[in-house]
Amino acid sequence: MQTNSSTEQNPTAGRLEFEDVVERYYRPLYQFAFSLTRSEADACDLTQHTFYTWSIKGEQLRDPTKVRAWLFTTLHRAFLQTRRRETRFPHFELDQVDSELPWISPNEANRLDSADIMGALAEIDDTFRAPLALFYLEDCPYKQIALILNLPLGTVKSRISRGIAQLQKLLVPDHCCRQRVAA
Repeated sequence: MQTNSSTEQNPTAGRLEFEDVVERYYRPLYQFAFSLTRSEADACDLTQHTFYTWSIKGEQLRDPTKVRAWLFTTLHRAFLQTRRRETRFPHFELDQVDSELPWISPNEANRLDSADIMGALAEIDDTFRAPLALFYLEDCPYKQIALILNLPLGTVKSRISRGIAQLQKLLVPDHCCRQRVAA
């Protein structure tokens, strides 16, 4: 039985085809990507991603005359996927969201250590201490805490949340928050 496959006769033929595709379509794909992103780095990334996808899935294309359309469609879909991701998970510089971050003065942060936290844990209500200790000190999951304490899962979550609030009140005095507003 005779085979027509050039890759079986020449193992580098598939690689040469890939290189030919890159050589032929890199520039127009990059220009298209740049027109979409308006950024050289993002255009390079999109173009590279497109050729990476081609290297993995290009052999699935049955009609070699549609390589150009396949590449441009793949690049456009990757661009849209990136934009959707950026919309759902926007990137912010720290100075843009500084007001939303919790603030503790450097003196307060340096003052906190495990002995302080253990002392504060001893001061909170017994109802909240056990779930907090099991969750944070023993690394028990919620379900296991519920079994150990014979409580509903929702009650365990609620007690951990309320216990954290009590710990915050003990560990972060009100005056540090006022200093930030005044500053």
